[in-house]
Amino acid sequence: MRLLSQKLIGLASIAIFTLCASAQQPSIPTTGFAGLDQYRASRIAVFTNDYGQLARYRDVNAAVEPPAPGENRVVFFGDSITDSWKLAEYFPGKPYLNRGIGGQTTPQMLVRFRQDVINLHPKVVVILAGTNDIAGNTGPMLLEDIEADYASLAELARASHIAVVYSSVLPVHNYTPKSQDFFAQRSTAKILALNQWLKDYCAASHLVYLDYFTALVDDKGLLKRDLAEDGLHPNAAGFKIMAPLAEAAIGKALASNP
Repeated sequence: MRLLSQKLIGLASIAIFTLCASAQQPSIPTTGFAGLDQYRASRIAVFTNDYGQLARYRDVNAAVEPPAPGENRVVFFGDSITDSWKLAEYFPGKPYLNRGIGGQTTPQMLVRFRQDVINLHPKVVVILAGTNDIAGNTGPMLLEDIEADYASLAELARASHIAVVYSSVLPVHNYTPKSQDFFAQRSTAKILALNQWLKDYCAASHLVYLDYFTALVDDKGLLKRDLAEDGLHPNAAGFKIMAPLAEAAIGKALASNP
C-alpha cells in the first residue's frame, strides 16, 4: 500500500511539473496573416540554427576566384526578388554575382554581408531589401530599425571600398487572388516612407539611388498588374524593366568609385 502511494505521489509530481513547464512556455505569436504565420513556423530551424543562412552560398563563395585585373564585379544582394533574378539572361557576359536569399530581412543580410559581399571583392553592390522587414518575416520592425540596418550595410561596404547602389522597395499589388496576403502584409505608406528615407540617405551619403518604384508603379500607386502574378515578385516583364535601370545605376556607381 505504501509503495502504491509513493508511485501515485510520484506520478502526480510529474504531472504537476509538466503542467507548470507547459504554462511557462511562451506561445508562438500570430500575425493575423495565415501565409506569414506558416512561413515563420517553417523557418524555425533556420532562425535557430543558421539565422543569416551563411550555408546557402558558402561552397559557391569558396569557389569564386579573385576579380581579374580591370574586372567590374558586381554583387546583387537581397531577398527573393534578387534570388529569382536570372542575371545571366538580363546582363549577358557581365561579371555579376547573385547573392539573394528568399524571405530574408535586413538583420539577416547584415549577418552574411561579409561572406556574401565583402569577401567577394566586388566594385559595386546592388542592395534590394526591406519588403520582408515591412511584412515582419523575422518579427515586427520599426522603420527606424530598418533604416539603421540600411545605414550599417552601406557603411560596411564603403569601409571596404565597395560602391553602393541602393534600390528602392518595389510597389506591391492586390489584383490577383495570389497577391492578397502579400499585399496585406506590406503597407504602401511604409514602402513610400522607406523609399523617401533611402533617397535622402543616398543623396546625403553620395550613394546611388536606384528607383525601381517609379518605373513599376501604376496610376493607383500599386505594382502594375502584368508585372507580377503574386503582387510582389516581378516576372520576366518586370525584370526587363528593372535591368536597364540597374545597369545605369551600376555605371554611375563605377564612375563615382573608380
